[in-house]
Amino acid sequence: MTALELGWVPADACTLPTAAQSLRPAELDEVFAAALRAVERIAPDRLLLSFAPAAEAQLRELLVRETACCSFFAFQVTPADGELLVEVGVPLERIDVLDGLAVRAAEQRARCR
Repeated sequence: MTALELGWVPADACTLPTAAQSLRPAELDEVFAAALRAVERIAPDRLLLSFAPAAEAQLRELLVRETACCSFFAFQVTPADGELLVEVGVPLERIDVLDGLAVRAAEQRARCR
């Protein structure tokens, strides 16, 4: 199943080669399931994700690759009080992608709790 078939990534938003499209959601699922603590919508175009600090290296590497393929994402990573906060921003025309990411993150977090 490709990212496009998952329904949260519009066809015009994904620039990964077709063969790699199913890998990125799996990588996101892995880090969401293992380390995600909270998902909070802080603005229509902004999402705040809280992770266990042990996931920092894996998460930073994944976010670098995600930014390279989907340049409309803006990620800000901030260590704070025993957590790793990741603010995810998108342009208003990509809110549908942020909506999908929020749902996917919450589902993966709930699945492993």
